[in-house]
Amino acid sequence: MNEQKAVTPWFLYLVKTSNNSLYCGITTDVDRRFNEHCAQNYKSAKALRGKSPLSLVFQTQLENKSTALKAEIWVKKLRPKQKWALVNRQLLMPTAF
Repeated sequence: MNEQKAVTPWFLYLVKTSNNSLYCGITTDVDRRFNEHCAQNYKSAKALRGKSPLSLVFQTQLENKSTALKAEIWVKKLRPKQKWALVNRQLLMPTAF
């Protein structure tokens, strides 16, 4: 029997806060994770608590968790103007990490 393991897609996402800052994260379920952030409870990121309303402004699917982690590190190193350029599709993510 040659069963193939199902590959779970990973996503990188950016959330805009009430003060127009951007929060970057990764997940396998963007809708679930964004709803957790919006709930402002123990499952939300501490960095987002008290910064409602939140808006999901960017998401992209990546190959696997490793690639998602590398992409998250890349985004977190960007300056705010560069992050907004990514959101506005004026900056493209590298094809390989």
